[in-house]
Amino acid sequence: MQTKHGLEIEDIRPDSRAAGSGLMRGDVILSVNSHKLHDPVDFMFYSSEDRLTIELKRDGIVKNLRLTRESGKDIGIVFKPFRVMQCRNNCIFCFVNQLPRGLRKTLYVKDEDYRMSFLYGNYITLTSLSAEDRRRISEQRLSPLYISVHSTDKTIRNRLLGNAKAPDIIKELKFLTDNKIRLHAQIVLCPGHNDGEELSKTINDLYRFYPYILSIAVVPVGLTMHRRQTLQPVEKENAKAALQLIKSFQKRFMKKHGDPLVYGADELYIKAETSFPSLREYGELPQIENGVGMVPQFMNQVRKFKFPKTTCPKRKALTFTGISFYPFLQKFTGRLAEKEAFEIDVVPVENRFFGNSITVTGLLTGRDVIRELSDRMDSHEIILVPDVVLKSGEDIFLDDISLGDMEKSLGTPVRKISSTPDGLISGICGNGL
Repeated sequence: MQTKHGLEIEDIRPDSRAAGSGLMRGDVILSVNSHKLHDPVDFMFYSSEDRLTIELKRDGIVKNLRLTRESGKDIGIVFKPFRVMQCRNNCIFCFVNQLPRGLRKTLYVKDEDYRMSFLYGNYITLTSLSAEDRRRISEQRLSPLYISVHSTDKTIRNRLLGNAKAPDIIKELKFLTDNKIRLHAQIVLCPGHNDGEELSKTINDLYRFYPYILSIAVVPVGLTMHRRQTLQPVEKENAKAALQLIKSFQKRFMKKHGDPLVYGADELYIKAETSFPSLREYGELPQIENGVGMVPQFMNQVRKFKFPKTTCPKRKALTFTGISFYPFLQKFTGRLAEKEAFEIDVVPVENRFFGNSITVTGLLTGRDVIRELSDRMDSHEIILVPDVVLKSGEDIFLDDISLGDMEKSLGTPVRKISSTPDGLISGICGNGL
């Protein structure tokens, strides 16, 4: 944790400017160029100059050192995590509130921190900003931010948020855009609440802030079997209606700006059982981490895929995916089989932990995967595990099952791979992540 004033260094990257400066793990940086530091965002903002005077505390002794940074290069300091601001809403669709026990502790954190939005693209509702937060966002130009809007109608939005005192989102967006803060917005589609005419109104209202609104994603509400609230899921007809509306806005925005601005999540196309737009219609994939454009990107990678010239060891591999992505991955592995180049069997895994309405790969648990694969191990020599099911930087599933646990349970070597066509080939050839 950070101290009240100052940032503790957790690690220093080798061969970085910081590594050669005399800074050490455990040092607490108090200020940069006389500016006090309270979190890593302060450090990013105040360390932008070429020459830095750093005040630090080591073993209770305050010291100063000077550091010259290389233009365009990271200094190389990794700070200990800061305390994340918590969400005080009670959203009727909140995914965290739908989680059962037994998952990683960090998954139960309801984040409402503008710093996490700026640093990592986490979505916030703007319901907890203080005057000081607004001042700092404006002064330090913390842009872009990622905003959960859901509806621009105050009554509807507050009902969705479960917070009767939530501020008017239009006023919050106006403040940010007046201060030239750019935004990505998401609308979690909840049938009977913010679809149809309300969805149209929300998109129109957000468009008023263009070009500071960089993108708008419409994503279907995710409902687990552990939910307490009664909500209607997004069915085929709901998805088709939403996509039709989105398409009409895209045509209008493309004609006027050459920018579609609003996008439907991949899951909407899958639920509607309709074809995806071409990848070029997603621009720079501004919300791919929100499930917008992942499937089209994969399909484009498949079309461009070239079989490697080098030969790989002949081995029979097994991999898995969520129910919704299974047809797309199976199509690619079918191509491999036709070429008699590689033999990779794909298993669709039903999500029993969250319920069968959750069909995406990234929410599969280790227990569900092991259960599904356990009867299919005959003659398979290796299991390829897509990285999207594992914690970033670590080899554990949502339920803390590790790759080692899986390997031991199934009695077969396990290898983590990138979730791409090339990742599959590298994995079977012996070059996982």
